[in-house]
Amino acid sequence: MSGISDIKVLSFPLGRIVATPGALELMEEGQMVALIRRHALNDWGELDGHDIAANRMAIENQGQILSCYIINDRKVYVITEGDRSATTVLLSDEY
Repeated sequence: MSGISDIKVLSFPLGRIVATPGALELMEEGQMVALIRRHALNDWGELDGHDIAANRMAIENQGQILSCYIINDRKVYVITEGDRSATTVLLSDEY
């Protein structure tokens, strides 16, 4: 995906970026790139304080990092694995 490689300051590596069929169908590439960029820059969208705190700990302790965004009235998750091998974009019902 174009646009991801130009992110200058990451709090964590994204690994391989993948998306589920549902996420690909819902969004245009530019929208998906924008969500991944927000995720990588610690703008985790629609998370509560508990989940934000968990993400901050996960960055320091190699845990899973979760973001949640609303696109066309659908919840979209962006999840980076704890080992930083992959970041996945998926719909909430694909989780």
